[in-house]
Amino acid sequence: MSDNNTPGWERKLLEKLASESLLEQRRKRRWGIFFKLIGLVYVGVLIATFLGLTAPKSLEVTKHTALVELNGVIASDTLASADRINSSLRAAFENADSVGVVLRINSPGGSPVQAGLIYDEIKRLRAKYPSKPLYAVVEEMCASGGYYVAAAADKIYVDKASLVGSIGVIMNGFGFTETMKKLGVERRLITAGENKAFLDPFSEPNAYQTEFAKQMASEIHDQFIKAVKDGRGDRLKPNPELFSGLIWTGASAIQLGLADQLGSLDSVARDELKAEDILDYTEQESIAERFAKRVGVEFGAALRNVLPQAASGSWLSFR
Repeated sequence: MSDNNTPGWERKLLEKLASESLLEQRRKRRWGIFFKLIGLVYVGVLIATFLGLTAPKSLEVTKHTALVELNGVIASDTLASADRINSSLRAAFENADSVGVVLRINSPGGSPVQAGLIYDEIKRLRAKYPSKPLYAVVEEMCASGGYYVAAAADKIYVDKASLVGSIGVIMNGFGFTETMKKLGVERRLITAGENKAFLDPFSEPNAYQTEFAKQMASEIHDQFIKAVKDGRGDRLKPNPELFSGLIWTGASAIQLGLADQLGSLDSVARDELKAEDILDYTEQESIAERFAKRVGVEFGAALRNVLPQAASGSWLSFR
């Protein structure tokens, strides 16, 4: 017999539909609450990131060694930019509870301008806080622009196997004229100003522009050498290859006067500054910055690698 002929089947059907409707509404409410909580957590993280809601450094420890990390390529769009490093250094020096600052360096170099800005800021802060020393501690590498920065420190500590030096300037690029001839590609370049297409990789080499670039690199090299001599003084040993761009081990760097002695962050904090508590003042990358970097910056960097200006060798570097 069909259920439709069972007495009261309409009521049972209505009750079943009502029950299922209530269950569905409850499920929707639960999922709604869940997604709202996720949204609130996400917004909270963003707010905390942008406002920098961290515990005040002065409340975390009392007398301590202030640490600032300089890692990677020194450039305006990296974590080793002058803006970030200098901001971290100022916070470290300004805290009355920091007895000294350690700048820990792992860098192959980078922008002459950015390295020079950090060097100058270290000199300014040391003059403003004469009783608060700054020591550079080298781990893997302190080369080129990295060493430019280190030269401003009161002392430079290295590991015996660290790589130190590379005091020079490089300007590199590629030339594609022969490739264009083989492919039958004609270069059509219109400029206003005879040197506007400076070292264009798609044009024949220009003797005047090449010589001009050499003079420009030499001028920046002289600035680099002066900064090292001002920073290291009579600790530098006379050596004709000191400023040739060569790189040395930490042990050899000590012998040449490019570094002072063997040491690490912990040994400097313990033995030199007498403050084993270490507080990191390094400005950190925010969540928003990490996201932006993944989405846009890496693509932009890859794109720049194939642009004519980047290929032309018109970028000066301490690497």
